[in-house]
Amino acid sequence: MMANTRGRRTAALSAVLAAGALALAACGSGETTGATPAAGEAGTAAPKIAAVIKGLDNPFFQTMKQGMDDQAATAKVPVTVQAANAITDTTGQADKLNGLAGQDFSCYVVNPISGTNLVQGLAQLSAQNKTVVNIDSPIDAAAAKSANVKLATYIGTDNVEAGKMAGQRMTELLSGGGDVAAIGGIAGDVTSGARVEGFQQGLGPKVKMVQTVAANWERQTALTAATDVLQAHPDLAGFFVANDDMGLGVARAVANAGKAGKVRVISVDGIKDALNAVKAGTLDGTVAQYPYAIGLMGVEACQAAATGKTLPASVKAPVELVTKDNADKALAATPKPFGSYDDPFASLIK
Repeated sequence: MMANTRGRRTAALSAVLAAGALALAACGSGETTGATPAAGEAGTAAPKIAAVIKGLDNPFFQTMKQGMDDQAATAKVPVTVQAANAITDTTGQADKLNGLAGQDFSCYVVNPISGTNLVQGLAQLSAQNKTVVNIDSPIDAAAAKSANVKLATYIGTDNVEAGKMAGQRMTELLSGGGDVAAIGGIAGDVTSGARVEGFQQGLGPKVKMVQTVAANWERQTALTAATDVLQAHPDLAGFFVANDDMGLGVARAVANAGKAGKVRVISVDGIKDALNAVKAGTLDGTVAQYPYAIGLMGVEACQAAATGKTLPASVKAPVELVTKDNADKALAATPKPFGSYDDPFASLIK
């Protein structure tokens, strides 16, 4: 993360968010938030922003939208957010972007379901010289180059790093070694693959990965998958799970098998239900990402681009390991980080 003290945000700035903000995020797609600055206001360059994100059936993306909405309200810029009908709805998400591409937005924030499902719409935007900000899940670089897609910046978690933190934590918990399994998202998904890869990198020599299965980012699917894995590997010592929603399903499978506290479960995301589960001991840890910060910075990037500022090519979003020892601190700050992080866009829009 590039250092920028003017752009540094701390958990001390966190306040309890307005009641109902998350409910607003879950209401559906196509909403416009924020307000256009008055005509003739000195020094104002107000972008008109459209965002296309993954499904609001997942609390991670509800929180991402919340960050966008809050920054839109703070900056008084219009932001229209549309979401896929579900986290696996690649075609529907592409249709939403294609519909928005024909409208008079100046900046588009995109959180693709796959590395390629939005490339056609993004090519249309690049041909129109519209600003495109890629957040959370990266557009496939080869596909983007082939289609002449131009991205202004990428804002997201280093998923290999997040997985590695989980692997190191699992190694600490399994000091005597043991077998572990990984529950990934959609088969072939870049984000899931990076997290599992990082987890394997973080494992010590005494901890062995014996199986990896896909559970489509869904809690019930993960519960079923973990139940099968536990039956196939009765001596399993731990699970790494590529998101918290699935992690909670895996924790339920472990409890159903009578192995709560014996089989360790670590997941990734940092949604509030997972933070509460870590505090209660149901989960042994979560590597917290901050979709709120990612969404907020996506809007800030559009603001900066509208004033002609040069954007950094890539910005790492904050990541924090949450264990039972710091779960209360994480809960008090959520959906913002409990530690400090660098936001280079904040100084660009001052």
